[in-house]
Amino acid sequence: MASEAANGSLANEKAPETVGVGRYVEMEQDGGDSSTGVKSRLSGLLWHGGSAYDAWFSCASNQVAQVLLTLPYSFSQLGMVSGILFQLFYGLMGSWTAYLISVLYVEYRTRKEREKADFRNHVIQWFEVLDGLLGKHWRNVGLAFNCTFLLFGSVIQLIACASNIYYINDKLDKRTWTYIFGACCATTVFIPSFHNYRIWSFLGLVMTTYTAWYLAIASLIHGQVDGVKHSGPTKMVLYFTGATNILYTFGGHAVTVEIMHAMWRPQKFKAIYLLATLYVLTLTLPSAASVYWAFGDELLTHSNALALLPRTAFRDAAVVLMLVHQFITFGFACTPLYFVWEKLVGLHDCRSLCKRAAARLPVVVPIWFLAIIFPFFGPINSAVGSLLVSFTVYIIPALAHMITFRSATARENAVEAPPRLVGRWTGTYMINAFVVAWVLVVGFGFGGWASMTNFVRQIDTFGLFTKCYQCPPPPLPPAAFPGGHSNITMPFAGGHPPAAAPAPAHSLHHHHRHHSHGI
Repeated sequence: MASEAANGSLANEKAPETVGVGRYVEMEQDGGDSSTGVKSRLSGLLWHGGSAYDAWFSCASNQVAQVLLTLPYSFSQLGMVSGILFQLFYGLMGSWTAYLISVLYVEYRTRKEREKADFRNHVIQWFEVLDGLLGKHWRNVGLAFNCTFLLFGSVIQLIACASNIYYINDKLDKRTWTYIFGACCATTVFIPSFHNYRIWSFLGLVMTTYTAWYLAIASLIHGQVDGVKHSGPTKMVLYFTGATNILYTFGGHAVTVEIMHAMWRPQKFKAIYLLATLYVLTLTLPSAASVYWAFGDELLTHSNALALLPRTAFRDAAVVLMLVHQFITFGFACTPLYFVWEKLVGLHDCRSLCKRAAARLPVVVPIWFLAIIFPFFGPINSAVGSLLVSFTVYIIPALAHMITFRSATARENAVEAPPRLVGRWTGTYMINAFVVAWVLVVGFGFGGWASMTNFVRQIDTFGLFTKCYQCPPPPLPPAAFPGGHSNITMPFAGGHPPAAAPAPAHSLHHHHRHHSHGI
């Protein structure tokens, strides 16, 4: 069993009688200190979090993450009005499907605990909820989409780390930074579960709050660049690519079940994700709108907003804070994958944290490898949003809720009925049907076409395993040009070998503007 110190705070919490949700016991190393001294109190304060506040911090911190830096890029593709409307629309839709996931979790756990199931040493996951409520076929589909989404979500964090640190230290190329941060992020294998992210999720939200307001204030102080243009939307490919990036932004609830399971009273989750989304909107709307107002169409070739702002101590602080936050978000995305792997190899109920950490390491290797192959941060966000997020956290939860409660008996015996505000069961069914239809057509259909078109364009332009994606190239030596001029540079570093004869500067600039989407 876990140490007494680990469970002292949990033992004081009693689940309400209306819902039979048991207490969660985190597995730790044997021989824990059961004293109630300063050490155990400090551990409880920083490490053992299971309150509604902890869940709120986890949801908000995980939701905004690195996409904060790509939302101005999405605004340049969508235009100001569409950018704001899509954020509000997808924020509300994401909150709704997170609510559906929470309802299905409580329904599943209550049914299992009525059958005397014990989850004290087992973390419930989304695919297990689908298995218990709808059968093995739903489990397999949910497992495939969820794991693939979380895998690429972790990949995106590594790419983002390398992209951001390059703005502070460009002595190493981005691929080398990816190697370094891959090793750093591998240390997340030692964090047992979301129950132990209390201090990390709090710090993560503080960091993104600083970065968001830095982007907004710095852009307003900088003012509009000379000849600024706000052309968007101009092309359907760009429009739906931007829309799916926002779909991805508010689709961070693939870890909702794991966050709920780490709570002392999971049934309190209900509106937590909505409240987290409302806070996140106070960060994303001002920052994205301000940066787009200041730089306009320049963002089409700079999907990382930090690339356009002048280097100052404030910008360097934002970069460092986002690096730390991306480490935290890597852990958020990877921890459910660790659980799946532990269950596969039979070590999920192991009492030794060191054995579990060693068993988790093989999960990090493919993530590391994929981040080196596909360093296209901006386009990969949209591709993941359209192909994976659309099903994982929008379509599957809505369909699962509709089918789980399709019979009158299931609705009558439901642990939690839909609120009157949404029209009870009829209104819920209509909302779910709309979510499925909209995301299937707009998110997966048009969004998938646009994002994959853009993604393939990056591969054609830069190639795989590119050494330094969209890095500013060094100037060629003066001797390479008649008259000693060296103002002509190649548009991409680490992409393709230089041509035999340099093209005119204006044509290279044109090529750069049309093909360098992403970080």
